[in-house]
Amino acid sequence: MRYLSLILLSIIWSCSAPKSDQEVFSEQQKENLAPLSEAPQESIPALEQTLIDQGLVNLEEVIPGIRVELKYSTTDNFFGQDVYGDLTHAYLQPEVAERLKAAQESLQEEYPNLTLLVYDGVRPLSVQQILWDNLDKPDSIKPLYVADPKKGSLHNFGVAVDLTIYDSQADSTLDMGTGYDFFGYAAYPDREAQMLAEGVLTESQIKNREILRKVMTESGFTGIGSEWWHFNAYSRKEAGEKFKIVE
Repeated sequence: MRYLSLILLSIIWSCSAPKSDQEVFSEQQKENLAPLSEAPQESIPALEQTLIDQGLVNLEEVIPGIRVELKYSTTDNFFGQDVYGDLTHAYLQPEVAERLKAAQESLQEEYPNLTLLVYDGVRPLSVQQILWDNLDKPDSIKPLYVADPKKGSLHNFGVAVDLTIYDSQADSTLDMGTGYDFFGYAAYPDREAQMLAEGVLTESQIKNREILRKVMTESGFTGIGSEWWHFNAYSRKEAGEKFKIVE
């Protein structure tokens, strides 16, 4: 009986004894780790979440090394307005992003110091409407500057991209002769020979555009005659058959 009493006292003492350093440290670890596991996830802007929900992909997540500077998320555009708000990532339809990835790989294979710099990808119809409503031009000539949201544009389908080329060694974009959203013959690929003859463009500027056109067209894109920066992955008919307009 006396032996059992000694065992019981030993158990009571061990339970009430101070905790070892290891035990205390383990509890402190748990306290320190708890806030990390409970930390709230960074919220995604509403417009960006809408793009994700409609199946589009973030170009920076699927194309290694590509750069993005959404001009419509700044005031450095034709309208002088930030219409994208918190949206700073460029999105496209997944299969269009794959073509752009091929263009990026082709560019860097030949010019390791160059990379594509995206100015605009998908443009939701809600944003298209803002641009249309805020353009200070008569409705009859507005389509010369921005697509009518009633009809939509290939940007609204997520199959068009505006971009240039960035030189990491020079820490600047290649000189294309004009900036983005420039409305005039100097921006027209169709007028390059004329602009060269008139001294508006240089051979170097045209060569830089040709580098961009080469990697884009070889990857399945087509350019347009009035904007050196704009490329389409599909025709309007094809886009309408394959995709829905992004709201």
